[in-house]
Amino acid sequence: MPLSTADKLAQDAAAAAQVRALSNHPDVVALRVEKVRTFVDTLVWVGIFLGLAFTMVNVQGFAAAGAPAWSLPWLAAWLLDPMVSLVLVAVLRAEQITARYQVLDGMAWAHRTKWFAFLATYVMNTWQSWTHLDLAGIVLHSVPPVLVFLAAETAPVLRDRLTEAVTRAASPAFTGHTPAPADATAEAAPQPVQQNAPAPERERARESVPATRRSERRNPSRAAAKPRRKLLADYLAEARTAWAPGVEITPAWVRSVVPDVSRGTSKNVADALRDELTPTPATVPSHPEPVPAEREEAA
Repeated sequence: MPLSTADKLAQDAAAAAQVRALSNHPDVVALRVEKVRTFVDTLVWVGIFLGLAFTMVNVQGFAAAGAPAWSLPWLAAWLLDPMVSLVLVAVLRAEQITARYQVLDGMAWAHRTKWFAFLATYVMNTWQSWTHLDLAGIVLHSVPPVLVFLAAETAPVLRDRLTEAVTRAASPAFTGHTPAPADATAEAAPQPVQQNAPAPERERARESVPATRRSERRNPSRAAAKPRRKLLADYLAEARTAWAPGVEITPAWVRSVVPDVSRGTSKNVADALRDELTPTPATVPSHPEPVPAEREEAA
């Protein structure tokens, strides 16, 4: 038979619930964040390398200082920018790993090295424009170093936030699953009452649940905070455990070994314990024992 509209909606609801549960699964969230992290790192590194490649020509011109082409000073000038850039890339790579695992402390010298490399690159890249006060040249040669600096400062923060997103996705508050305590004991719980059951059955099911259990279900915090009331047998068991031969059983002694017992209950506990430990007298025989002949002759 073809499915009814209600059956189709029920199937759609079940499929949607399964998709939502899997979408919020910590492993799925971590996989998605890892893809985003890879995409972000790729774009950031491409921008940094393009910016450093753009500044290389101006730094070489600053270092050559008008030396003839292909001369030793001219060739050595090409080594200045790669020397600074490689150190900068090494620091950025280390920050990438530490930011991923949220280990950002103790990086003072790394920050100082990064700032020095950026300032050196910026000064050597814009020196000629500042000497001639060429505003267009200053803006043109300032954008790549500043953009590389901002990208290098922003990338660790983005990686740290992506890692925090993975950690938060794995927390119980996000998944909605609260771990049960290890020492919790399973209790026999009554069967839930079905809403579509007939009225007499629902009424009998409610009556079968004790009143205390219904009150605990309505207010679980109050039920957990209210301790179990101790009976006379509990006090008697504690006093029996604390008693030793030669100890006089009195209400005061009971109150000393059972601090939470009341004065009236301590007397009842003392009497009960005394009755337990006092031996019952032997029954006196109705006929006296015969006196031996030796005793009669002696008498």
